[in-house]
Amino acid sequence: QVQLVESGGGLVQAGGSLRLSCTASGRTFSSSDMGWFRQAPGKEREFVAAIRYSDSSTYYKDSVKGRFTISRDNAKNTVYLQMNSLKAEDTAVYYCAVRSSLWTSILRPESYRGPWGQGTQVTVSS
Repeated sequence: QVQLVESGGGLVQAGGSLRLSCTASGRTFSSSDMGWFRQAPGKEREFVAAIRYSDSSTYYKDSVKGRFTISRDNAKNTVYLQMNSLKAEDTAVYYCAVRSSLWTSILRPESYRGPWGQGTQVTVSS
């Protein structure tokens, strides 16, 4: 069963940048869609970005479009989230996931394989 490890989070001032990485172990995900989600304290987990395996097409939450870029390196079983122009509202724990269901939207958390890991904390100060 695939295990995902997120890294790259930290504390950054508003307007700064971070690059998150997600590396899989146990199996490859070169043929799977991948997604990034985030969860702030007291809030539900929400979709941030996704990338398809077939043509590397990408999808983004409206509020991060133009600021975040998702990419993948299949040879390294790694997906990245480059985050620029960070805002305080981006503060959350960020999780990556492998899509497991093609019958539900790529934008929905239930479309991804669990269990979810510990994620990586991103804190943006104003």
